[in-house]
Amino acid sequence: MAKVTMENSILGEIQKGLLILVGITTGDTVEKAAWLAEKAASLRIFPDSNGKMNLDVVEAKGEILVVSQFTLYGDCSKGRRPSFINAARPEIAEPLYEHFIQKLKLLGIRTHTGKFGVDMKVELVNDGPVTLVVDA
Repeated sequence: MAKVTMENSILGEIQKGLLILVGITTGDTVEKAAWLAEKAASLRIFPDSNGKMNLDVVEAKGEILVVSQFTLYGDCSKGRRPSFINAARPEIAEPLYEHFIQKLKLLGIRTHTGKFGVDMKVELVNDGPVTLVVDA
């Protein structure tokens, strides 16, 4: 189960599937966003009838919840305050975020989202847990 809310209103919610936190960095492209959507859609990380990680999100009858998360590119290597200089500016990041979402939908995946650039609350029950970092 994953849910994203803003001011006590549910923006997106899934019962089974993937919560994808998307960070866009400088140098990311439409091609990288498309590749990432295809990769996320085809990852065989859901259990089959034998309990083996062998099904992708569609085969598992799951959905995807996509939340923009520029803080993934926070650099904490110097000082005590993270630097977000590696995160793409909103005018670059938002179209790539939207392209990623549209590509998932074109791949036939029921896709829910948060809202780009706003303060949201994200809830997750991590089943497994399986947590992966995928970088294009």
